[in-house]
Amino acid sequence: MLFNSTDFFIFFPVVVTLYFLAAPNRRWIILLLASYYFYMSWKPAYTIILVVSTAVDYLCGRAMGRYSDEEKEKRKPYLYISLLANLSVLLLFKYYNFFNESARDLAVALDVPYAIPAFELLLPMGISFYTFQTMSYSIDVYQGRIKPERHLGIFALFISFFPQLVAGPIERAGNLLGQFHTTHEFNYYRVVAGLRRMAWGFFKKIVIADNLALMVNQVYNNPTEFEGISFVIATIFFAFQIYCDFSGYSDIAIGAAQVLGFRLMENFRSPYFSKSISEFWGRWHISLSTWFRDYLYIPLGGNRVVKWRWYYNLFLTFLVSGLWHGANWTFVIWGALHGFYLVFAIVTAKQRNAAAHAIGLTNHPVVYKWMQVLSVFALVCFSWVFFRANSLADATYIISQAFSSLGNISQVFALDISHALFMDQGAKVFVVSVLAIILMETVHLIQRNGSVSQLIMQRPAWVRWSVYYMAIIAVILFGQFGNQEFIYFQF
Repeated sequence: MLFNSTDFFIFFPVVVTLYFLAAPNRRWIILLLASYYFYMSWKPAYTIILVVSTAVDYLCGRAMGRYSDEEKEKRKPYLYISLLANLSVLLLFKYYNFFNESARDLAVALDVPYAIPAFELLLPMGISFYTFQTMSYSIDVYQGRIKPERHLGIFALFISFFPQLVAGPIERAGNLLGQFHTTHEFNYYRVVAGLRRMAWGFFKKIVIADNLALMVNQVYNNPTEFEGISFVIATIFFAFQIYCDFSGYSDIAIGAAQVLGFRLMENFRSPYFSKSISEFWGRWHISLSTWFRDYLYIPLGGNRVVKWRWYYNLFLTFLVSGLWHGANWTFVIWGALHGFYLVFAIVTAKQRNAAAHAIGLTNHPVVYKWMQVLSVFALVCFSWVFFRANSLADATYIISQAFSSLGNISQVFALDISHALFMDQGAKVFVVSVLAIILMETVHLIQRNGSVSQLIMQRPAWVRWSVYYMAIIAVILFGQFGNQEFIYFQF
C-alpha cells in the first residue's frame, strides 16, 4: 500500500480510530493486524518472509537472553543463526541475480562455460529496511545493550510497524520497542502536529518529487536523445527529487507514528546545506548511516586504528552502503565515490584549510560557507548520476556529454532548453517544481532558528487554518496523482 494512494487515505483514519477506541492492553493487536494488512496489500505471499524473519530473530533473542553478559560466548551461535537467516534471504532475493550475472559476464570474457541459471524473483518490498532493523535487534541483544523482548506479538509489531515498515526510518529496539508497552492517549495537539508533518511529507512527494520525476525520467530513460545542459539540469532536479521523495516518505512515516503516539527518529536534516561530505552523511538517511556506523564501521575499528586501516574502514563501509541501495554496479560506484570523497577530505584537510586561509576566504565566513555548501552539492550531484542512471554505459555517456557541453558556453546558451529537456511536459511543471523547491528550502532556512510547526501553532486560528487550506489547495492543484511509487521502495 502506498502512502500516496486512495487506499491509505481510507486505511489510516480507520486504524487511528480503532486504535484509540480499543482497550490499551489490546491496541498492539490493532496495530499488528493493520501492519500485516498494509504489507499484504502489496503481495500477500511475501508476508511469509516477514513472518519467518520475525520468528527466527524472536527465538534467537530469547535464546541469547538465557545467558548473562559473562557468558556472552554462549550467545554467539544464536547471533550467527539470526544473521545467517536474514542475510541469506537478502542475498537470495536481492543479490543472487546480480552476482550470478556478474560471474556470467566474467566467464564470457574469459571464454569459460557457465551454466548457473538466474532466478526470476520479485524483490520483496522493504526487505532491506526490516532486515536491517531486525538484525540490529539481534546484535544489540548479543552485546547486552537491550534485554530480549518476551512478548512475541509486540516483537512482531516492532518489525512490521506499518508507518516505517517498507522505507524506514530503520529503528532501533532501544528507541521503538519499549514504546509498544506504553499507553498512548489521544492528544489533540500531538495528533495535529503529526498530521501537519504528514501534510509536509505529501507536499514534498506529490508536488515536488513527482513533478520533477516527469522531467528527470524523460532525460535519464532516454539519454541519447539529449545533450549536455539537459543532463546538468536533470541531475540537479534528481537531487531534489530523491530528497523530496525519500524525506517526504520519512515525514509521512514520522507524522503517522506521531498521530498514534510513537516517536520515530529523524531521518533527514536539510542535507543540501552541508559544508562537507561528512556533514552530509550526518544529515542524509540518518537511520541508515548511523546503522552502518554502529554495526559495520565501528566493529571494523572505526578511526581507532592506523591511518591506512581507518581509510579502508571508511571506504568499505560506503562500498557496502552502495551495494545495500541496489544490486547494480552503478550503486557500488555511487558508494565508492562517497567513500573516496570522505578519505580524500581527511587526507587533504590541512592543505585545503591552508589554501582557504592563503587566499583570504576565511576572512569572509559567509562567502566561505556557501562556497563549501555549493562544492558539496556539486560532488553529491555528480554521484547522483550513477545512482539514477539505468546502467554504467548510460552514466558514462551522461557525464561525458554534460562536461563536454559545459566547456562550450555558446552551445549551452544556444540550446532550446524547454524543448531539449522538457519537450511535451510544458513550462508549468518546471515553474511549479522550481517555486516549490524555493519554498521548501526557505522553510529549511527558517527552521534553523526554530520549528516552523511551532511558529504556525503560535499564530491565531485563522492564520493556522489559512496555511493548512493553502497547502491542501497547492497539493490538489499542482500535485501529480498517479500513485507514483517512492524511490526507496526498490531497495
